[in-house]
Amino acid sequence: MKKVLFSMACALLVASGTPSFAADKKTAGKTVQIICSQGFQGPELWDKHEFPIDKKGYITIFDGKTMAGWRGYGKTYIPSRWVVEDGTIHFIGNQDAEKAKGKEGGDIIFAHKFKNFELSIDWKICKGGNSGIFYLAQEVANDKGGLEPIFISAPESQVLDNVNHPDAKLGKDGNRMSSSLYDMIPAKPQNQKPYGQWNNTTIRVDNGTITHFQNGKQVLQYKVWTPEWVELLQTSKFSEKAWPTAFKLLKNVGGPNHEGFIGLQDHGDDVWYRNIKVKILD
Repeated sequence: MKKVLFSMACALLVASGTPSFAADKKTAGKTVQIICSQGFQGPELWDKHEFPIDKKGYITIFDGKTMAGWRGYGKTYIPSRWVVEDGTIHFIGNQDAEKAKGKEGGDIIFAHKFKNFELSIDWKICKGGNSGIFYLAQEVANDKGGLEPIFISAPESQVLDNVNHPDAKLGKDGNRMSSSLYDMIPAKPQNQKPYGQWNNTTIRVDNGTITHFQNGKQVLQYKVWTPEWVELLQTSKFSEKAWPTAFKLLKNVGGPNHEGFIGLQDHGDDVWYRNIKVKILD
């Protein structure tokens, strides 16, 4: 029997001592304290970090200087291929063998589970590059005590060089192009800017209704925990027949509390992320 491990529900506290978080004029310009899980295996460790809130209610969870609140998926630290560089989170890909040599890779997560939220994130990809943005992710143990990959519990908004990466032509109807729900729903209109240029992806999760925006345009919307969601899974690579573990987890995406981690994918290619902000919707 597989064991699913979930982190504790963590509260957001405005630094002034307000008992719960609500983005409004009173909190704008202040900081919010987020309690983050720091470990997966062994004793549970928790750490508090303060993050600024802007006038629109967005919490900046990456300020371009430190990776406070972030850690490797299933780890208590940041794998060394992920570095802060020129105000970005940069994954050092395989193209630069010297820079990548001896460094550890792996996906990373912001170590707090969000439920209803809007995530805004800027990204750029190298030529022929591939990465992804995960949300509602869980850390799931397998039968051997290791971890299942993050992408079998989390929807993925694709990050891709549509022109030069072969994955853009796979799948169905462009559902592996940038900002698509990977292998399930294509992002349309497909308004990606080319490799080496900055794109913005915004993902809104609101009581089971999930919307992707790319560069200011709504490109897809779907609802989880519905018969239509199950049908969508059954026609993807995560179907019950093709991948029963993934199907089971994604069918009830977000776990029993309908919440999860935000994650960034190591797909072996150089990718840069910046301006990572989250607005709490409830």
